[in-house]
Amino acid sequence: MNEALPDVPEVRVVGLPQLTSGFDLVERLDLPMHLKVHGPLEPLGGERLAQLSESINLKGRGGAGFPFHRKLRSVAESAIKRGVRPVVVVNGSEDEPACRKDTVLINRAPHLILDGALLCAEALGARTLVVGVTRESTQRSMEAALAERGLSNSRRSALRAFVQRNPVRMVTGAAASLIRSIDGGPAIPPGRKVSASQNGVGGAPTLLSNAETFAQLAIAARIGPERYGNTGLYDEPGTVMLTVSGAVARPMVIEVPTGVPLRYVLQLAGAPPVPQGVLTGGYHGKWIDAATVDEAIVSRNSLDAVGGSLGAGAILPISQETCPLGESLRVAQWLAEESAGQCGPCYLGLPAAARGMEDIINGGGPAALEALKQVARNVKRRGACSHPDGSAMFLESTIKAFTDDLAAHVLGNGCGRPVEGVLPLFEGGRAATGIPGGAEPEETGPSRQKIYVDWTLCRGHGLCADILPEVFELGADGFPTVAQAQVPRYAEAKALRAVRRCPALALRIEEEAPRDRAPSRNLPVLSQGRGRRALGR
Repeated sequence: MNEALPDVPEVRVVGLPQLTSGFDLVERLDLPMHLKVHGPLEPLGGERLAQLSESINLKGRGGAGFPFHRKLRSVAESAIKRGVRPVVVVNGSEDEPACRKDTVLINRAPHLILDGALLCAEALGARTLVVGVTRESTQRSMEAALAERGLSNSRRSALRAFVQRNPVRMVTGAAASLIRSIDGGPAIPPGRKVSASQNGVGGAPTLLSNAETFAQLAIAARIGPERYGNTGLYDEPGTVMLTVSGAVARPMVIEVPTGVPLRYVLQLAGAPPVPQGVLTGGYHGKWIDAATVDEAIVSRNSLDAVGGSLGAGAILPISQETCPLGESLRVAQWLAEESAGQCGPCYLGLPAAARGMEDIINGGGPAALEALKQVARNVKRRGACSHPDGSAMFLESTIKAFTDDLAAHVLGNGCGRPVEGVLPLFEGGRAATGIPGGAEPEETGPSRQKIYVDWTLCRGHGLCADILPEVFELGADGFPTVAQAQVPRYAEAKALRAVRRCPALALRIEEEAPRDRAPSRNLPVLSQGRGRRALGR
């Protein structure tokens, strides 16, 4: 089994280092060492900074790949139009088990990230800078870097700067989740699509981008677009930070110029000479097969052209000795657990997709395959964030990439290979589906409440499954598939809502006696038949 990656794995570089300059000298570049390695940085005006970003074709390195110059200009225009100060946010929330590039940069070169963020803050006239992180190590490193620069969250500061620490959850990396948490809410998407450039932190226009993006901007501002363009491809100049893990001898973060063959990167990490497949872009990415690996080079356009994805920069090969569907099932189950629990297509669809993958592996036949395809189609473009879209893309890519194994499981007795667990996942499991933002322990697990269905009253309206999908599913006949169930602690309020809204008054909740007390008769919290009067209705 592949162990979870450390926060800072081995770091390698192909060619001349840019982002990783000085890594061979010290473990962490404090401010004096940072200035010795990179030199001073002169401020740039807003339009010059936008032109620099456009000339080097800088795109967000967090996965979406949105052009940075367009985001910069949009924030500036919105701030001028509304007459308000914008906010700059660095997204260092790297919560995918297979990604460590931003974590490495924050831990080892935090001032390079701050250089880029402060360039933008000065160019835009921002008075607030926030760095979002989810790990203790990144929080410590970035807070130390802010202190080394004399930056604080004091109201008297010309620039207020602070670190926002959120739970380690896949959905906390979404821009809307980070903004919501900075404003004091839970670190989950708000349930509606908003543009940070127009309405971000505190309602102000907000420039939010990934940690590596700001570091790349700082490098380009120092050396200029011509020198920056001398490295890598003409249309995608510069370097890329990758995290390589999976079936490799040496998991690592590696800085490479764009245009380097993907095969060479895999060889450096000790991947199998002929991998069965390579997952590109991380767990919201796409699989490519062994033949395609020989054609691919490290660039966004090249990987897109061969059916892969640069995404968040994670590269994960698997060997010929493991079942690719079984490996993908482990990831699908983890993705389902990472739902924020507020959009039906996500918290219902992703677990259903994982069950569909499991049915295929267990010999469910063509019907199981068609069911999985249908679920994957249904969850796309219907959530409050990109999590269901990325998860669906991963599942569809799995089906497309491993056709021989799929046929063996769907039409035969399986591929006969074990699941080695080479794709890294977090140790110790994850918080249950539906716990917003990674709840504290006292909010997890079962409560002492049970919800019951009175079959003499139930008329199959189905409202209970809409309100409380954690407990109720509807069978083929349209009625709930369970008669009684324990209520998860985080879903107690929804359970009460389901009881209140049941048109037939067929639901009731009963409280169980605490374990340290003698058993006593369960008293109904809200009994059927008296429900409306008890609520004063």
